[in-house]
Amino acid sequence: MSPFIEWSENGQTRRARWRSEAGLAAPQSLEVVDDSLTADAAFAALRDGCALLWRGDWMNGRRLMQELTRRADRHFAFKAGEERSFAAHRQRQGQRAALLSRLLVPLGPDYKLSLRRAQDVRTACREAWGKPDGCNSVLALRELLAVISAHEWRKKGVPVAAVGGSIHPHYGVFSPVRGEYVDLVAQAPLPPGCDLAFDIGTGSGVLAAVLARRGLNVVATDMAPRALACATENLERLGLAEKVSVVEADLFPDGRAPLVVCNPPWLPAQPTSPVEYAVYDPDSRMLRGFLDGLVAHLAPGGEGWLIMSDLAEHLGLRSRADLLQWVENAGLGVLGRIDTRPTHGKAQDRSDPLHVARAQEITSLWRLAAQ
Repeated sequence: MSPFIEWSENGQTRRARWRSEAGLAAPQSLEVVDDSLTADAAFAALRDGCALLWRGDWMNGRRLMQELTRRADRHFAFKAGEERSFAAHRQRQGQRAALLSRLLVPLGPDYKLSLRRAQDVRTACREAWGKPDGCNSVLALRELLAVISAHEWRKKGVPVAAVGGSIHPHYGVFSPVRGEYVDLVAQAPLPPGCDLAFDIGTGSGVLAAVLARRGLNVVATDMAPRALACATENLERLGLAEKVSVVEADLFPDGRAPLVVCNPPWLPAQPTSPVEYAVYDPDSRMLRGFLDGLVAHLAPGGEGWLIMSDLAEHLGLRSRADLLQWVENAGLGVLGRIDTRPTHGKAQDRSDPLHVARAQEITSLWRLAAQ
């Protein structure tokens, strides 16, 4: 259960539930601020560790967030000559996020945002958190903006040609904005006689939908309730519910299949929010779990498709030798590999602290089989 925080405002003691998707500690105290606060003064307060509860105009609060973000980007930017390692990058990301998350906003017991010119965020909040519990709450403005953005993407959807429609990501579920891994699954030759596939860690359901469009029956698994709901909704929307069974499972469902597909998180690092679990895999748990359990879930003559970027190798987080040793230790052999280069914006962004590694990145579909 989320903790409650208390503060003094207009001579009264106020109390509200603390919300933090990233698990940030509740502020010990906070200062109530409004439109009279300048961006420079706000940034100085946040940098000193103060939490600020915004009571001003909603649109002005959003503009203040933009100004604070620009200042934070400059403050945490790498200077010439500094080591731009992945560890340093993640540390600065965390410090930047913690600072910006100290600008807070209040929500009413029905998720109503009681600020001047406030938009109606109740539907977006219900989609993210479920039915309101009747308590006032306080959360980071930056988190509320992420909830609103997720709601808009959920309405609009992400067009994916390989599924013949759009995928509508839910809050906390990774959006299929990197199309190269989807195209690999859409184009790779299927094993002979294949009519069934397991999609391990389905997320939004995009790969399950691709496999279903290719004529396969699919069992799609995930552990996260948001992912299970998201995949189910997307498959129903695409008219594929009869082709795909969505099952709650830690990696594999029961039984065996001639094709088992997995697109695990690509970087062995600790996530700091739910959506990051699609990017960061602590100690390569999901990757190694997939490899170690694959032989037991492959039908005779079947293939396992591991879809993964080699970015971790370029960042020095995992070696190719490590990956190949894990494959061998799991009783697997490599039948082949299909490679492609990413086309997302960060691959061409020279200002990105990880640009050197991203520029070398290759995304691969590894075809694996029991030895």
